This record gives sequence, structure tokens and C-alpha cells, in this order.
Amino acid sequence: MIHLGRMGKSFRHATRGVAVVFRSEQSFRIQVFISVWVLFFGYLFQVKMFEWILLVLLIGSVLTLELINSIFERIVDSFKPRIHPIVKDIKDIMAGAVLIASIISAIVGLMIFYPHLFELVSSLG
Repeated sequence: MIHLGRMGKSFRHATRGVAVVFRSEQSFRIQVFISVWVLFFGYLFQVKMFEWILLVLLIGSVLTLELINSIFERIVDSFKPRIHPIVKDIKDIMAGAVLIASIISAIVGLMIFYPHLFELVSSLG
């Protein structure tokens, strides 16, 4: 049986978690800002449906990975990073995962938007 009250409470907890990361993590705010611009340009250039699917999946992947990165940072910070050298490695590895996902997303985004930008620049000149 679905309990709407519990589902609503779970949704409030989840949105609070996203808000906590948004307030505390500059990189998440930058990624959200870039995501909004990507969606705007997708709308402006009227990208194809499969391109929308790719853009939304990549945006979701990067933002989700950044949330997971924030979880790991908070967990390992509770172990006092000065005490154990592996804590730094864990944080750096997680940040590396976000970096790789962001770079791949940027490359795919450029591949999707390049023809539209090229056409726009060509029409201006």
C-alpha cells in the first residue's frame, strides 16, 4: 500500500538533501547553472529528441555523481582527514569521478551543439 504521507515526507527529506548540497557546495551550484544554460540552448536550437535524452541523462548523471561525492566527503571527513592518509585519496578519487563525468558530458554537449553554433556563426558572417 502506498502511503502518501510517508512519500511526501521522503520527498521533503530528499529535496532538503539537494538543498543542503546546493547551499554548501560551489561545484554543485556551478553544475546546476551550466545545466540550466544547456537546457536553454537545447530549447533555443530545438535539438532532436535523442539529443534531449542524452543531455538530460548526462546532466542527471553529473549532478547525481556530485551529490554522491558530497556524501563521501562528509563521511570521510568524520574520520578526521589528518589522522588517516586514505581519506585524502578517497576524496580525490571521488572528485576525479565527477571530473571525468563532467568532461565526457562537456564533449558530448559540444558534439550536439557544434552544428547549431556553426550554423549560427555562418549565418552572421
